[in-house]
Amino acid sequence: MRRRGVTVLLGALLTTLLSIGVLAAPIPYVVLGPGPTVNTLGAEDGKEVIQITGRETSTSAGQLRLTTVGVQPSVKLRSAIQGWFSDDEAVVPRELVYPPGESQEEVEERNAEDFKVSQTSAETAALRELGYPVQVVVKTVAADGPSNGVLKPGDVVTSVDGQPVTVAARLTELIRAKPAGTALAIGYTRNGAAATARITSREQDGRPRIGIEIDQQQPHPFTLTIDLEDIGGPSAGLMFALGIVDKLTPQDLTGGRIIAGTGTIDDEGRVGPIGGIAQKLVGAKDAGATAFLVPADNCAEAVRNPQPDLPLLRVATLDDALMALEALRSGGQPARC
Repeated sequence: MRRRGVTVLLGALLTTLLSIGVLAAPIPYVVLGPGPTVNTLGAEDGKEVIQITGRETSTSAGQLRLTTVGVQPSVKLRSAIQGWFSDDEAVVPRELVYPPGESQEEVEERNAEDFKVSQTSAETAALRELGYPVQVVVKTVAADGPSNGVLKPGDVVTSVDGQPVTVAARLTELIRAKPAGTALAIGYTRNGAAATARITSREQDGRPRIGIEIDQQQPHPFTLTIDLEDIGGPSAGLMFALGIVDKLTPQDLTGGRIIAGTGTIDDEGRVGPIGGIAQKLVGAKDAGATAFLVPADNCAEAVRNPQPDLPLLRVATLDDALMALEALRSGGQPARC
């Protein structure tokens, strides 16, 4: 009886609010819900998502699905109330998605750029996994810089003080790890011949530098393109990388399953956290996924928002993800959140 009374009272209150137009008033919130999922091994709008020419590719009996979050940018009180009572949606302050001072168009442009960067990093990480190393090539040498007369355009920088330079960002990291004025042993190759030079870094713009501009290259005897529109943000990186590896190796990574996941990825294959994990889990479940690859830093949130019969597999690197898929195929026990 008491519950019925509360229900009647709440209904009366909502009716009153509606009668004065409050429920139709816009509020500074957005509603997040499950977005579309895409099979990176398949096609969208009649085009392969991952396109490879110049080399034979394999086909998969399963799917590797990236997941997304749908954003309802203009919210009225009625929609917010529905979102608050929904298990699949989240109502968050608008400023968390559209920061003050940025228009919706500017945020969408930034998300589109992040999406392109995620594709490039996915390609780099996947090809490194497949044995195509990155080359950090000297593009220019500053005439008044510490490398002038030592390094030349076309040199490939391979190490700093014995530490390998695996990607361009690693070279910058190694140089900045020691104060300006430090004599660094720079390993490089020129016309295929290895050499080492001592170069003393100098401070420029408040940071130690050696006076070169570099270019990151990754030679491989085929072309690779990712063709997918209307999705933004960096969180598809992991699933793109897995899709590339699957297509370029005979092994079917999926084992015939539908595997979903999310996570940013950098050039060295490290998987980073993302937003909207709860909504992505719902989207994955709706798409028929039988396992979900979760960035390690999102595990706690994922565990708080489980979906029935959808195991949460913890990954911190591309190698972790590949090992998790191998464990699923072989009947082993992949690392769980």
